[in-house]
Amino acid sequence: MMDDTFTIWTFRSVHGHHVCRTGRTVVGILAYATTGALPISELPYPCHPNVRICRKAGFAMQFIPIDSVDDERINAYVNLTELQLRNKLEPSKGLFIAESPKVIDRALAAGREPLSLLVEEQWIDGMGDEFAFIDEHWGPDIPVYIGSEATLHKLTGYRLHRGALAAMRRWPLPSVEDVCRNATRVAVLENVVDHTNVGAIMRSAAALDVDAVLVTPSCADPLYRRAARVSMGTVFQVPWTRIGGEGDVRTADKHAWPEAGLEQLHGLGFTTVAMALTDDSISMQELERRLRSDPLERDHIDKLALIFGTEGDGLSHTTIAHADLTVKIPMSHGVDSLNVAASSAVAFYATRK
Repeated sequence: MMDDTFTIWTFRSVHGHHVCRTGRTVVGILAYATTGALPISELPYPCHPNVRICRKAGFAMQFIPIDSVDDERINAYVNLTELQLRNKLEPSKGLFIAESPKVIDRALAAGREPLSLLVEEQWIDGMGDEFAFIDEHWGPDIPVYIGSEATLHKLTGYRLHRGALAAMRRWPLPSVEDVCRNATRVAVLENVVDHTNVGAIMRSAAALDVDAVLVTPSCADPLYRRAARVSMGTVFQVPWTRIGGEGDVRTADKHAWPEAGLEQLHGLGFTTVAMALTDDSISMQELERRLRSDPLERDHIDKLALIFGTEGDGLSHTTIAHADLTVKIPMSHGVDSLNVAASSAVAFYATRK
């Protein structure tokens, strides 16, 4: 039951699949259990020991051991900055990195194309569903680079969240008109630069039924690795795009926001609401009343655009001046502001229909 290279055996069923190992080296996934050990030469599909491919019952993945930071195959994970991944010169060839099985799973479910994965060996077992989905929709040629926790920490410079990364292809962002076509409640993020806050806002938007999120040209990228991870992958579920330009920071006209962007929202029928503390700010309760009032009432609000400002400085004076309303969240104990992720969650909850 052995050939000249190594013996394969199966162990531990995971989501109906079985992981194959040769000693300590993961070599593939089998779709169904086998009886005993099989030599490579007797498998119904070819296995090549150099790339560690194993196939059975139509299920195939490539598992490629990695131990060198100089391996060009993992360049996207090791040597490229986030801006380089975005490929500013050729956005259609840009990439993003999805971190953790949950985020990868939601990206795949949204139809995002995987180019490769980088996975800690001990996490291979629990990713059978993701591997099967990739094999079914993109074929067996998507490589899975594997290594120990220590090796991958050394390669990337950080500990992988739940042991998995995926390099995935970016997609052309839709227009503001397309994103807002059937929306009645949208969030606008003005120059929010902290990726953790962007991810948290995306997660709250998904949880509280916000129809779309619009980000200004200087706002942090929602597809940044940390932003997507903090969002728990909801960045692939909530429609979003950039406002104030052509959809990408490379071409977005930073002077098109706020005046042109607010005018665009007005043209789409939205009442623009700046979340800010000013002398003429109305309360959140008053905003709720207007949203729930009779459509025939003069101050009824049908379509709402909530605008949130950058950390520290908040919204620009120009945005506040050109918005239809400013709204404040009532607070106690002398506190006059909340973190933007917290304030957005409060506003989303209060204005849900």
